[in-house]
Amino acid sequence: MKKAIRILGICMLVFFTALSFSSCSDDDDPVNNDFFAGTYKGSVSYTDGDTNINTNEGSVFVTKIASGTKYNFAFSNSIPDLNGVEFQQQGDHTLVMVGSNATSYIRIDNDELKILYIKDGKTWTANCTR
Repeated sequence: MKKAIRILGICMLVFFTALSFSSCSDDDDPVNNDFFAGTYKGSVSYTDGDTNINTNEGSVFVTKIASGTKYNFAFSNSIPDLNGVEFQQQGDHTLVMVGSNATSYIRIDNDELKILYIKDGKTWTANCTR
């Protein structure tokens, strides 16, 4: 009887361990999570006077900060980060930057990140997926 309980306990431990690993995925929704961190990969670029960085093999690491409506964007390839950008929800699973217009636009959802952000003569762009 002790052997059967021990085997059952081990089976349950393996099951819950497998379940916890399978629940962590790239399908986390940046809109509906209190905490969000995800990497989007694709083309990124940055221009600032003499600096011009452009690659199709870049990435952007996106994190939701404690305020709940602000996000940070950490770029690869020595591109400066964008921090504290405020968002509002648009539709069920899409976030759009507050104050978006023709020259400053950031859109993020579960699968895609689009950035065209111009500020103080500097330009960031990204066309990335997860």
